Amino acid sequence: MSSLSTHVLDAVRGAPAAGVTVRLSDASGAELAGGKTDADGRIGALGAELPPGVYRLVFATGDYFAAQGVDAFYPEVSIAFTVGGERHYHVPLLLSPFAYSTYRGS
Repeated sequence: MSSLSTHVLDAVRGAPAAGVTVRLSDASGAELAGGKTDADGRIGALGAELPPGVYRLVFATGDYFAAQGVDAFYPEVSIAFTVGGERHYHVPLLLSPFAYSTYRGS
């Protein structure tokens, strides 16, 4: 079984993105867990331990920017990823109102 964490950084402000709602679902679309990023833009443990499979994180980026009074192009960011063997998976998101990027963190 594997564990999962995430980290959201606001690339325009150069600061963590606090208060971003994040949902975790499995390949069937069933929601497994959810939460909001803390003051450091992190969710340290998202959901229970995960068996191998395909999962999706959905970040409510439109709500995050709306709360700041900033117009944004993407109402949400959805990242699908594969969990393989037993290990910790970290999925960071670099965010701006009109772009985003992600990578497999450590």
